[in-house]
Amino acid sequence: MSGKYVVSREDWSLHRKGEIDRQRHREKVREAIKKNLADVVSEESIIMSDGNKVVKIPIRSLDEYHFRFDHGKRKHAGQGDGKSKVGDVLGSDPQQGGGKGKGAGEEPGVDYYEADITIDELAELIFEDLGLPNLEQKKKPELASEAVEFKDVRKKGISSNIDRKRTIYEAMKRNALQGKPGLHTITRDDLRYRTWDVTYRYESNAVVLAMMDTSGSMGPFEKYIARSFFFWMVRFLRTKYRNVHIVFLAHHVEAKETTEEEFFTKGASGGTRCSSVYKLALEIIEKRYSPQDYNIYAFHFSDGDNLASDNDNCVKLVNQLLEVCNLVGYGEIEGPYYYTSTLRSAYKRINNPKFTTVTIKDKSGVYPALKKFFSSAPEQVQPQ
Repeated sequence: MSGKYVVSREDWSLHRKGEIDRQRHREKVREAIKKNLADVVSEESIIMSDGNKVVKIPIRSLDEYHFRFDHGKRKHAGQGDGKSKVGDVLGSDPQQGGGKGKGAGEEPGVDYYEADITIDELAELIFEDLGLPNLEQKKKPELASEAVEFKDVRKKGISSNIDRKRTIYEAMKRNALQGKPGLHTITRDDLRYRTWDVTYRYESNAVVLAMMDTSGSMGPFEKYIARSFFFWMVRFLRTKYRNVHIVFLAHHVEAKETTEEEFFTKGASGGTRCSSVYKLALEIIEKRYSPQDYNIYAFHFSDGDNLASDNDNCVKLVNQLLEVCNLVGYGEIEGPYYYTSTLRSAYKRINNPKFTTVTIKDKSGVYPALKKFFSSAPEQVQPQ
C-alpha cells in the first residue's frame, strides 16, 4: 500500500459542552428568579435604573449536587443495625447554623449569587400571566400598526422577491419528472416570486390613569412602593399593548396632571385630599376619553391618611369612576405602624366587582398587587 489511512470517530458533543453548560446555567438562573419574583420586582437596583441597563439580581447560589464534608465528624443519620421496624426513627440531621444567642456558629451559611439579567428579560417573566382585565372591543378601534405580510407565491414578480427555496424545489421537481433527479439547471418556468399584502392591525383603545398620593404623610418607603408598582405597570402596558394611553396624576390637597418624569421623581408635601385626584380623573375622562371609544382603567396608591371629612366624597367619586371605567384599583401602603385607615374602611361600602383593593405591607407585596390588578380574564380581547 502506498499510504496509511486512519479512521477516527470524534465525539463532537464535547465541543458543545461549554455552550450546553451555559444554557443549562441560564435556565437554572431563570427558574430561580421566577420562584422569587415577589422579592426581585421591588429590587432598588431595578426601580432606580434607567430601564435599559443590565441589572444584578441576588439569588441563592445554584449549587450542583456534591458530597459535603461532615464538619462534626458524627455518624450518618439514617444508619440502622438491620433490626428496625416500620416507623422507627433511625436518626436525625443536626440543626444547621447557629440560632439566636448561640454565638458566631460553626456551620456554613447560605451563599448568594448575583445574576446579570436585562430589564426586558425580567419583564418577560413578570408579565407572563398579566393582562388588562375586562378589555372590550370599542366602536372606533384605533389603528395600531400596518405591516407587510408575504402571503402568496406566484410565477411572476420582481427579482428582489424571488423565493429561492420554492424556486429550487420547482427545479428539482421538474428534473425528477424528466428522469434526471437533482438540481441541474433553473429555467424561467421554475422561478417563483413572493407577493405581499399590506395588513392593518387594530386594537381596542385603552387609557390608564395612574394616580399617586404625594402628600407629606407619604414617607420614603410609601413613595418607593407606589413608584415601584407604577414602574412595572407602565413597562407592562408598553410591552404588551401597542395602543395604551397613560395619564399621570399626582395629588396632595390638590391634584394635577404631570409628566412621566415628574411623576417618578418629584415629591411634595402638605395634607391629603384624595377626592381631588378622583375629580380630576373624571374631568379628564369627560374631556378626552369617551367611554364609548376607550377602555378606561384607574389605579390609585396612597397611605390612606386622608381627611376624615373627605372620605364620603371619595366613595361618591369612586362610584362615578366605576360607571365609566373597566376597572378601578385602590392600593394602600401600610407604613411601619400598622393601622386600618379611615379611607380603607370607607371603601368597604363599595360593592362593585370592578372595584379592586390591595394592601401592601412590604416590598414583596408589589408583585401580588400587579397580579391582582392585572389578572387576565379568559373572555377579554387579547393584545395583538
